[in-house]
Amino acid sequence: MLSYILRRSGYSILIIFGVLIVTFLLFRVAAGDPAAAVLGKNPSPEEVELMREKLGSDKPLFWGRWKTSLIYQDADFRTGRTVFPHVERSEPSGRILFHRNFLPAGGARVRIEIEGAAAELYSPSGEKLPETEPGVWILDEAPDRLEVNVPSGKDVAVKFFRPTKHLFDSQALASLTEVVHFQSAFPYVSFFDFGETLLTRESIRGRLWRGMWPSLFLMIPIFFGELLCGIVLAMLSCVWHGRWPDRVIMIFSVAGMSISYLALIIFGQWFFGYWLNLFPVWGWGSPRFLILPVIIGIVSGTGGGARFYRTVFLNEAGREYLRTAKAKGLSPFKVYFVHMLKNSLVPIITRASTILPFLFTGSLLLESFFGIPGLGYEGINALNDSDLQMLKALVILGALLFVVINLLTDVAYAWVDPRMRPRSGGDK
Repeated sequence: MLSYILRRSGYSILIIFGVLIVTFLLFRVAAGDPAAAVLGKNPSPEEVELMREKLGSDKPLFWGRWKTSLIYQDADFRTGRTVFPHVERSEPSGRILFHRNFLPAGGARVRIEIEGAAAELYSPSGEKLPETEPGVWILDEAPDRLEVNVPSGKDVAVKFFRPTKHLFDSQALASLTEVVHFQSAFPYVSFFDFGETLLTRESIRGRLWRGMWPSLFLMIPIFFGELLCGIVLAMLSCVWHGRWPDRVIMIFSVAGMSISYLALIIFGQWFFGYWLNLFPVWGWGSPRFLILPVIIGIVSGTGGGARFYRTVFLNEAGREYLRTAKAKGLSPFKVYFVHMLKNSLVPIITRASTILPFLFTGSLLLESFFGIPGLGYEGINALNDSDLQMLKALVILGALLFVVINLLTDVAYAWVDPRMRPRSGGDK
């Protein structure tokens, strides 16, 4: 059994690694430059450079010796755009003059790449600088200006880079170290250090820790309440199969599945909060604030659960072991709630493992409408504020939740059903 758990854990680690890579590509490549969202309009090149260094968005994606830089203004004349800040171009001589935007502390080693045509690079004193390789120059210091001479009628693209710390000093490595980071001082390993939010500059780990508890207080009662109500109603429906209690339970189950989650929230707030004034509809501070959202969450999920479990129980109802248990004179409670329920645990665990991660998604609406400061509430605020760092942290935590629950589900399968336990010939 231990080898089975270790093997499944190894598979889960590979899945988590794949999820981190996909999340990294989504938030680093598709989302663009986060420095623009933080700094707003018209930031200086030095401000953009410092913010990119802090966020790691100037580094290469997976590996490389050079990272992008605004120490000089990049210019691409091949696109038809001819006006760049801190760049002067003389026509028709082909002379392009780049002025240094800022000087980093301690100077700067810089790499210049020129694409599109053979060009010459000159220092401020007029000295022609030798190429390191065709179209590439590497300078140990960044002079206050650089002159590029291009053949007449030719357009080029000029890009500037600064060195990274090492070959794998990249955005991908930075994303991995946000999840787990090894350090020389105690406790030697740091988890889930996603840095700071882009707008308020608060610690993301601190905000996640604060938001985790309201979400758990909301989701755990919904999960167990939905599971218990669904099983009980399905069992009663199975006992009275084909009679009026069965029909009534199914009518309410289908109705519960058909009503929108958002409609239940709005109706619950209006009827129980404003009309009857039984529960508060906004805020956080005592268990009383959780009663109404928990009831809505249970009502929303019980209908689908009852229908699913009813189908499972009806498939078990005609089995030989139940007829034998009834023939031995066992009470209906033991027949249905002990023997039948025990043999139906595998599909029950399957459904429970699928609905538990989605409770995290459902909490987005509940926490947003009821003002509960949980992880869902943080996600809505991060989405409204375009806070990519917080959104990335929430996406990774959600993915980890899915993987961990799937791992626990596999272990639970092997625990409740001996036929699913590993054997010497491999996993069965």
